[in-house]
Amino acid sequence: MKDFSVSKALLFVLFLMAGQVWAGNQKEEALADSVRLALSKAVVDTRPPKPSFTAMEDRLSYLQWLGEMSQRLKKKIPDNLTRVEFLETTWYEAKRAGLDPAMVLGLIQVESAFRKYATSIVGARGLMQVMPFWSKVIGDSDAQKLFNMTTNLRYGCSILRMYIDMEGGNLYMALGRYNGSRGQAEYPNMVLAAWKKWEYKLPATGSS
Repeated sequence: MKDFSVSKALLFVLFLMAGQVWAGNQKEEALADSVRLALSKAVVDTRPPKPSFTAMEDRLSYLQWLGEMSQRLKKKIPDNLTRVEFLETTWYEAKRAGLDPAMVLGLIQVESAFRKYATSIVGARGLMQVMPFWSKVIGDSDAQKLFNMTTNLRYGCSILRMYIDMEGGNLYMALGRYNGSRGQAEYPNMVLAAWKKWEYKLPATGSS
């Protein structure tokens, strides 16, 4: 019998074309007190998500990245100020959690298609599709704040960092845990494919 199955790569493209999302469904699980405390401190950090640089070269590299990503995101986030604020915050929160900003952008693309107020059928909220129970476990119990851009990105990046640490650095398994589908290939493969779309290499400089 002829196999009518669609390849995973094609499924990924179809999801993006249809504007669908692969929303998260993180599972509530027992956390060590030290982990819970560390997460709580991470999400209540009140410092503004504005990067600072000691070296001019690093600042210029960041500005080049910001300009390039802004161009790529124009169709998804048309308003320039909103787009720049989103990218600044994403970069800041990703770096703060020790994550690649391109990977975080790929995850957001898959999770919410860059929709700030996205809500999944299981209740996951916002850009990084954070489950409401996290607001009780490590926050102030106000799940409505998960629709705030900075709060959502801070929660999402901190939670993903925790999962990566729990999985001993295994990103594939950590992504599955983030989505509530640990051990299944579809979600990690989709995020890894989207990650490539947001990778950025600085232009090569000519030698003297």
